[in-house]
Amino acid sequence: MKVFINQVEHELPLGATLADAIALLQAKPPFAAAVNLEFVPNTQYARKPLQHDDRIDIIAPVTGG
Repeated sequence: MKVFINQVEHELPLGATLADAIALLQAKPPFAAAVNLEFVPNTQYARKPLQHDDRIDIIAPVTGG
């Protein structure tokens, strides 16, 4: 199925979860994740199923000032 991760199109297998999308990007903590602009707690990544055309944002904190 087609999903968009940080506005880039990716293919994931049917039944993929948010954890699968994060693994695809090899994201390193700390980061936050949202699906279709809805924040998902990190304890729910493996339980959050993805659907065709979902929009996933993986956001790392920015430090400095």
